[in-house]
Formats: sequence, structure tokens, C-alpha cells
Amino acid sequence: MDRIRIVGGNPLNGVIPISGAKNAALPLMIASLLTDRTVTLENLPRLADVSLLVRILSNHGVDYSIDGRRHGEDPDSGQTVHMTAREIVDTTAPYELVSRMRASFWVLAPLLARCGQARVSLPGGCAIGTRPVDLLLMAMERLGAEIDIDAGYVVARAPGGLRGAEIVFPKVTVGGTHIALMAASLARGTTVIHNAAREPEVGDLADLLVKMGAKVKGAGSPVIEVEGVARLGGAKHRVLPDRIEAGTYAMATAMTGGDVLLEGARAEHLQAALDALIEAGAHVEDTPQGLRVSRNGNGLQAVDIATAPFPGFPTDLQAQFMALMTHASGVSRITETIFENRFMHVQELARLGAHIRLEGDTAIVEGVPALKGAPVMATDLRASVSLVIAALAAEGESMIQRVYHLDRGFEALERKLSRCGADITRISSGG
Repeated sequence: MDRIRIVGGNPLNGVIPISGAKNAALPLMIASLLTDRTVTLENLPRLADVSLLVRILSNHGVDYSIDGRRHGEDPDSGQTVHMTAREIVDTTAPYELVSRMRASFWVLAPLLARCGQARVSLPGGCAIGTRPVDLLLMAMERLGAEIDIDAGYVVARAPGGLRGAEIVFPKVTVGGTHIALMAASLARGTTVIHNAAREPEVGDLADLLVKMGAKVKGAGSPVIEVEGVARLGGAKHRVLPDRIEAGTYAMATAMTGGDVLLEGARAEHLQAALDALIEAGAHVEDTPQGLRVSRNGNGLQAVDIATAPFPGFPTDLQAQFMALMTHASGVSRITETIFENRFMHVQELARLGAHIRLEGDTAIVEGVPALKGAPVMATDLRASVSLVIAALAAEGESMIQRVYHLDRGFEALERKLSRCGADITRISSGG
């Protein structure tokens, strides 16, 4: 199993190109099931989750091709993938595939909308909480689907097709909004989604659906209206830049000091996180090329944050911000309101010398003058990169185990950081 070795203490200076967003790419890829025409996605990140979803969609009959590299192309630039589901050959998504990536459960919506039936394994729990699918199933039932649970599978039927309806989510759900959008695009009549998620990735999916011929109004607001159409066509779409990757490298720059241009990053996609960074002592400049983040010799200041749905502070940046606060002057309070069990990185940060105690859904972080390198173990995707941030600023060597979590969500992490001066090396399982 691969490990990452980091010798801390080097400030980051240079340019980091921001990859296409994983959280946008996955629903965009799944939307290819809605049409028998080709959907072309540009700037698709080279990630383990993307490769796995390609396999899952192939199981349903999606043909795909990937453009080869072009002369002079940056090796870390996104790839272009063409996906065509001329015929759905299997409406079952088996447990052995769905269990490996939770987002693959969303194939339920396009399979049901296009074929009138779907049999999809329940995804089960995961490292950061149960994340139930009840709201997703409620949305499908509101659109006229008959839902049964049989031996760990959701069996959904809509023999007469889906019908437009009012969907009222009792709480904001990104996954529920994604599948409601996809299903409603082929439903008869008009669907109105209330308390819809406002995340940029939801807007990106809506943009693709509109290019395919869907009629969507209000994406990015709490109320989205979808007028169903009989069929959707092909489209070409560029995946938006990854705001979580941008926020992660912004925090790494603030942690280590230095000056980094996050090429392609968009301030409007992570303003709450940028506000917290500025309050902590970093300088952030929005430029035509992207976000420039820097911190001179001044120390970091403790800042309190609470995670919230967009446009609030992203839960996917909570672990990274906690790593930053371990090195700040004073005491910060970090409250997690989205997922339970999302403080598993606390024990590993403590191995690096962090002072953190937990009180329910809040972590109280007392900043320390210096962290010390140590062997640590990643527990999930965002927790693993928080350990990278801490190790970059720690004195001495850190060894991060189970880095396959990083490969699920961060494209070319070691290359991007080492180009900016980090002493970071991947050690293969055979090395």
C-alpha cells in the first residue's frame, strides 16, 4: 500500500492548476445515462473515483472514449471523455460496485427516467456517517415511482413514466437535488424542487442538462423548476474547477507561508472559506488567472467556524481548516453540522502534536507553536489531506499511510505541491 513521506518546513511558492471538480464530475457522468446521444465532458479529473464510475456506467451499456494527450499539454490538465449510452443493457447496479462509491447510487434516477425501472443496491454506511438515502427515494416517489426494498436493493418502477410534481426537501440535500434534477428532466409535466441545494456542482449539472435540451430554471437558488421533455440529446460541457481542491491548497499555503496562485479557482465558489482564511491572517487576491493566496511572516490567528450548506463553510474543508488552526494563536471552535463521525482526523492530528478536544459536534483547537513530524494514518478523503497540510508545516518527517483515500479526490497532489517547493514523495508499496 502506498505511503506519502513529507519533510515539513518549506513555504509554498508558485502556481497550482486547479483540476475539474470531482463532486461535479460524478453527477455529470451519470447524466450520460439520460440520452442515447454522446455527452462529452472536458476537464474531467484523473481520479480513482472517476475511473471507478466509468466501470460502473459501462456495466449499464455506456460506451466511452478518452482523448489522448495533445502536444504541449500540461500533464496535470483534465482529460476529455466521450460517453454514449445508445442502449441501456442492464438496469441493475450491483452491490459490489455501488458499495465502492456512494455517488453511484444516483444512477437510480436516469435509469428510472429513461427505462421505467431500476434495481440499485443500497450503498450502506461510510466512514463519515450513515448518510441515508431516504430523501432521494422520497423524491422519486413524488415523481410517481413505486419503491420497494428487497434484499438490500432498491427496486424502483415507473411503467407509465415519471410525472412532474412538487418535491419539498425537509433539509438541504445535494444528492437529492442531483437525482431530482435528472429524473425530472424526462418526467411528464413540471417539477418544482423546494429547499434545493445551492452548491455550484448542482448548477453545473443543471447547465449540462440545459445543453442536452432540458428546461431548467432557478438552479443555484432554493427553488428549481424543471419542465420535462420527451428526450434529451448530446452535449459538450466543461467541468467546473474544484472548489474543495482550491480551498485545500489555499489552506496549505496559509499554513506554510509563501505565495501561490491557484490557477482557475473561483472566489464565488468558496467565499465563506476565504473569509475565514483572511480572518486567520492570510492574504487572498481574486485575479483574472485565479486566486492568489499568501502569508508573510505574521502568525495565524484562531477563528471559529461552523459548517453549513452552500454558501456556508463547506463540510469538505472542515478537516483542512482544523489542521490550519492547530498552528494558530489562540483557541478556535470548529462545529460540524452536516455529517456525524467527521472528526476522525483529530486523533491523527494529535500524533503530530495538535491540542484538540471534542465536545459533541464541536472541536476545540488550542493552537501550538509547532507541530512535530510523525507517522499518521488517513481515515477518509478529506481527513487524509488535512494530515498533508499539517505535515507540510511540521518539524521533521511525517509518513502518511493509506493514501488511496487521497487518490479518490486529489489529482497529482504530490506533483502539484512539490512544484511549489514542498518536500513530498510517494513511496510505492514495493518501495
